[in-house]
Amino acid sequence: MPKPILPPELTAELSPATLLVRGGTERSAYEETSEALYMTSGFVYGTAAEAEAAFKADGSRYVYSRYRNPTVTMFEERLRLIEGAEACRATASGMAAVFAALMCKVRAGQRVVASKALFGSCHYIVSELLPRYGVETVQVDGRDLGAWEAALAPGAAVAFCESPSNPAMEIIDLTEVARLTHRAGGILVVDNVFATPLLQKPMALGADVVVYSATKHIDGQGRALGGAILASEQFVKDDLGLFYRHTGPSMSPFNAWLLLKGMETLELRVERQCRTATAIANALEKHPKVSRVVYPGLPSHPQYELAKRQMKAGGTVVAFDIGGDKEACFRFLDALQLVDISNNLGDSKSLVTHPATTTHSKLKPEERAALGISDGLVRLSAGLEGEADLIRDLESALRKV
Repeated sequence: MPKPILPPELTAELSPATLLVRGGTERSAYEETSEALYMTSGFVYGTAAEAEAAFKADGSRYVYSRYRNPTVTMFEERLRLIEGAEACRATASGMAAVFAALMCKVRAGQRVVASKALFGSCHYIVSELLPRYGVETVQVDGRDLGAWEAALAPGAAVAFCESPSNPAMEIIDLTEVARLTHRAGGILVVDNVFATPLLQKPMALGADVVVYSATKHIDGQGRALGGAILASEQFVKDDLGLFYRHTGPSMSPFNAWLLLKGMETLELRVERQCRTATAIANALEKHPKVSRVVYPGLPSHPQYELAKRQMKAGGTVVAFDIGGDKEACFRFLDALQLVDISNNLGDSKSLVTHPATTTHSKLKPEERAALGISDGLVRLSAGLEGEADLIRDLESALRKV
């Protein structure tokens, strides 16, 4: 069996930078430097009795990569250490993580309360999919604690939110929403993908479950899909365990290996991207053709003080409104020479998208309007290019509006 290279007593003393490089690593008898890639679907046993014992045991032995895999375990352990969670399960994508975290907990007749400001696929799960299984869902303005309190008052199994939200960067008071959720007898699930585990710790603020699209910052280089669910050992064992085992949202070992490599540079990339995003937000706020900039790191953000309490920095994503109609916005996007048009984010390359016609195109116009997603809204994910080069590209494209 592989052996851990860091004893638990040492791990507790290490900084995030060190854990991102060495946390969770196990070495085989070959003592390899890089994490081993166990590209196997199954495992063998010396005798039939060993196989019988493996299936009766507590899961400590690997039996099938749909359940557990050594490379995936290393990824799970590294992310667990960074998040400060008791347990982690990796999934094939971020949406697999969201769906599994919700579906493993709720039953027909129970209630889910969620914020309205959700990524398009998350909105579909809450508003369309869960009700098919007899789950009542209620969506509220996530910024309004009174709305949360009223919706949770009858009781709820789960509350779900994103903070910051995609794409209009709403900030939710996680401590208060967690308190209200627990009073209602439920658990709070937080999608922390915009903040990353480096900028915000939802569990320290009261959340019970944190989900990620590891495709974003954790990979950060446009290579691999992945997701993760972090929670207590009890949740992962009793609520998620059999659901995960029998529905198969598991992560590929190869993707886990790529994500382990991505985590080694996560802190460096996020720090640089936050700095670039801040510079871009400041430049755009002064531009006459930009009517609104939404960035949690700017004092102009309506929840700037809350963002400062919950987050270590403003994040890597900037949203802004360009004056004019959709056609004017498209002229801006088409004129960009460095920044790529893509619906992904958290990448080493700067990426831009038009949420109204891409990630949130399935929402009704009035629903988008309520979330601040106008035809002129642009979501920009800052990459690792030079700040001056990116700002020059944005300003040149704005002259086409």
